[in-house]
Amino acid sequence: MADDDERWMREALRLADDAATLGEIPVGAVVVHEDAIIGRGLNRRETDRDPFAHAEMLALAEAARALGRWRLSGVSLFVTLEPCSLCVGAALQARIDRIAYGAPSPKAGALGGLFDLNALPHNHRLAVTPGVLAAECGERLTRFFQGLRQAED
Repeated sequence: MADDDERWMREALRLADDAATLGEIPVGAVVVHEDAIIGRGLNRRETDRDPFAHAEMLALAEAARALGRWRLSGVSLFVTLEPCSLCVGAALQARIDRIAYGAPSPKAGALGGLFDLNALPHNHRLAVTPGVLAAECGERLTRFFQGLRQAED
């Protein structure tokens, strides 16, 4: 399982790099079903001027279109940064099986970073795998925010 997790996270990292190229916070996400990517997303909030254009939201929407259903049971979401409450809420509503993420997000993470939305009573529970390629995922975020601070100086 760990090898597959790393394989899918590397795909998400490629998308995070694409987001950084656009000047977006470098977060990428892929949705996997039956050993194939059925949804991809990268942060596009600034580019699209859309508060919902989070990498996870875009990947989940593409996956729903690919499967032709809103219930995404049987899928896993791989994302380079611990998801926020919007994205965890969407994953719960979509009934996905699992989220694997890279870097923790102590200021906005909704799977244990700031709080754990998955621990609240819901009609669905996510399996969560934290820390997949955490160092690589975190390095991209650190480099991005250092670049922003240097540009401000």
